[in-house]
Amino acid sequence: MDEQKKNQLGALLKEHLRKRSLSLRELSERTQIDKATISRIINGKRKANLNHLQRFSESLGVSFDEMMTAAGYAIEKTRESERQDIHSSVAEIEDVLQTSNVYDRSFTTEELKNKLNEYEQYSQTEEGKRTILAEFESKVEKVAGIGPFLTRLHDMYSRFTSGRGTPRELLLMGGALLYFIVSVDVIPDYIFPIGYIDDAAAVQFVFNQLSHKS
Repeated sequence: MDEQKKNQLGALLKEHLRKRSLSLRELSERTQIDKATISRIINGKRKANLNHLQRFSESLGVSFDEMMTAAGYAIEKTRESERQDIHSSVAEIEDVLQTSNVYDRSFTTEELKNKLNEYEQYSQTEEGKRTILAEFESKVEKVAGIGPFLTRLHDMYSRFTSGRGTPRELLLMGGALLYFIVSVDVIPDYIFPIGYIDDAAAVQFVFNQLSHKS
């Protein structure tokens, strides 16, 4: 039982390979993950990283959250009453900025919304889509471990790149992804680590909008 629980991801992958009549070689071709690596993950001899899980999710049509859970990653569960709205997020950011001496501008809800709207439109262009595909993974590597919002970003990336969602949902997710990727947003990312707190607020805001639609 313990061994089965420990290798839930392997069981999940086997189940979906069987359902889709896919071989390891075919899954390897779809995900661009080495066949031997997939085999080791399925047999519990290697832990899948977030990049592996994202590719499995896209190739097998399984939600990123389900993949994360099966792989043993902790997923932040947020009840409706615990969700922060954009105003409380911005208030917290203002408190951080006021107690630091590295950024002398204010941070407003309007600025955040305007920048998100700008990136939403850009995400629908071919250039915007290429930017997301080309730069998301490298940006995640730079901030690994800094924010719990990364789980939500990975899910948005998986849904956006596979086109899972309504046009409005894809617009929202594209805006959040570009806000995260582009270094110069409302608070520039080079002001480390404060430069990432508005990214978290932007992701939270978009996540709430997506949740209210579901």
